[in-house]
Amino acid sequence: MVRNLDLTALRAFVAVVDAGGVTRAAGLLNLTQSAVSMQLKRLEDSLGLALFLRAARKLTLTPEGEQLLGHARRMLAINDEALARLGLAGHEGEIRLGVPHDIVYPAIPGILKRLAAQFPRVRVNLASSFTMLLRDGFARGEFDLIITTEDRPGPEGEVLSQQDLVWVAACDGAAAMARPLRLAFKDTCIFRPTAQAALDRAGIAWEAAMEGDSEQAAEAMVAADLAVSARLRGRCPPGTEEVPGQMLPELGGLAICLYTAPTAQGAAIEALLAELRLAYGPARRIEAAA
Repeated sequence: MVRNLDLTALRAFVAVVDAGGVTRAAGLLNLTQSAVSMQLKRLEDSLGLALFLRAARKLTLTPEGEQLLGHARRMLAINDEALARLGLAGHEGEIRLGVPHDIVYPAIPGILKRLAAQFPRVRVNLASSFTMLLRDGFARGEFDLIITTEDRPGPEGEVLSQQDLVWVAACDGAAAMARPLRLAFKDTCIFRPTAQAALDRAGIAWEAAMEGDSEQAAEAMVAADLAVSARLRGRCPPGTEEVPGQMLPELGGLAICLYTAPTAQGAAIEALLAELRLAYGPARRIEAAA
């Protein structure tokens, strides 16, 4: 009797291999962990073969699993190509994008508008959070793409550009001259330890002007000339400006990085990747500094 391989189960199998585990693969596939495990079991039962070494701490393919992997990738590629050629792929589905709130503007609204016009049946879910949470969510398979700002990019990250971190204060304000210097950062802000360490090295006394995790509160404190904060150059919140000259110590720079999940594929993903690389790449840095 002729047996047919289940393409849905094969897609789950490839996702588990690429993601490095069932948990992350489940997130990437928008399925429960038990659903992915069930698809793997169904595939193994249909073949009468074990595809993974269950005793290993790290996910490891059996020789049969390694042999199947190449065939599975080709079968899925042929399936997707056939649907695209027949006009049945439809470029539909969901893309989960994460971007730190302070670099959402000005690029992201225009990017999403153009993507929606080009792929009207693709839904983009945008999450705005700080880099550590985005990285954690990405590791769990909660995002297809994330942009981050960090000083030590992970091995999966593609560095798009290096950006200067600068002090920001109220326009024509005096908060930058106050001592102790009052700082407005939310508790989880990745820029806060960098700013505090720079002030400590320079021997400048400082104190926290706020507590909590509200970015809007931090921006309000700065705009009201009650504190200073730090942002990537060219991305000052409304009512604020870069602190001029040598009033405060230099903060160095951070990398803007792009992380792409192994299951993020297709024309809409490629279009979004191209837009993100253009918006946050080196050319954008020069434009912002001009």
